[in-house]
Amino acid sequence: MTETAQRPTLEAVAARAGVSRATVSRVVNGAHGVREELAERVRRAVDELGYVPNQAARSLVTRRHDAVAVVAAEPETRVFTDPYFAQQLRGISKELTAHDSQLVLLLTEGREDHARVGRYLAGGHVDGALVFSLHLDDPLPGLVRRAGVPTVFGGRPHWDDDRDDVVYVDSDNRGGAREAVRHLAALGRTRVAHIAGPLDQTSAVDRLAGFRDVRTDAGAAPVAHGDFTPGGGERAMRELLDRCPDLDAVFAANDLTAAGALRVLRERGRRVPDDVAVVGFDDMLSVAEQTDPPLTTVRQDIEGMGRLMARLLLRGLDRGPDGAEGGDADAVAREHGAGAVPDAKSGLILPTTLVRRASA
Repeated sequence: MTETAQRPTLEAVAARAGVSRATVSRVVNGAHGVREELAERVRRAVDELGYVPNQAARSLVTRRHDAVAVVAAEPETRVFTDPYFAQQLRGISKELTAHDSQLVLLLTEGREDHARVGRYLAGGHVDGALVFSLHLDDPLPGLVRRAGVPTVFGGRPHWDDDRDDVVYVDSDNRGGAREAVRHLAALGRTRVAHIAGPLDQTSAVDRLAGFRDVRTDAGAAPVAHGDFTPGGGERAMRELLDRCPDLDAVFAANDLTAAGALRVLRERGRRVPDDVAVVGFDDMLSVAEQTDPPLTTVRQDIEGMGRLMARLLLRGLDRGPDGAEGGDADAVAREHGAGAVPDAKSGLILPTTLVRRASA
């Protein structure tokens, strides 16, 4: 039987460094007030002995768990197959890793899951939460609020209760949609249709609004409803072709929807872009560059959104018990650059750009 090696203790580090146990505790827990010479001796002893702080004991001192809950209001089948979520989680993970925080992924599919997530957040296991892909009437915001954990949301919140402490990161969905439809109009397309996303999510609502901003004949402009999936794009495209066989352009609410639409257009013998031009939204390279033809689309910085969500939360945690506030959004926007703009409340809006490829 292999004998288990005894873990180095705080006392062992103190003996190796020639300092008190209290000094070691202050150094490993990031407290101030230790001379640099002594702090360096402690850090050297920690490395030599391979000392790992006891997280439970450390939390008692720092009041921090170095863990953040990432709550996706989607079933696991969607989160693990949609590349959008992979990109956003990658951005979150990179930022948390850079700050030595752990990512705890929580998914919701039914009411039982919501109750479980609410209990976990209220149980004091994490320092804060990042919540995204909310749907209309989703109970998660209320659960998070009752749990009392600092929270940053991914996407513009759909509720409007005049609260100014709701911190979020989003893309300029409405402006990006306007740019897409204007591009189609500049190509001379006059019978432009839209495949909308699920209208219980604000990103889809904003993209539909952007489409209607440009299509002043909004009442007559054909719209079909998808669900941000290729299958939803296929069903909506068939519906549009049956209703409006003479359409000459389609703006799809996301790249996966556009991919499904392209398959149906090919099946129906419509040439892209000769007969029908197609524009998507997201610029997920694993989708947009692999469609036939490659997809013209609106690029949003999905990974950057994840990083900014995590950065806003961590900045708020570092400020103390008040959590993230609007002033943090201003500071993070300046640090991020690339056109990030604080909105009227406590959020950040990232710009979008049109990427032209062969489909339009």
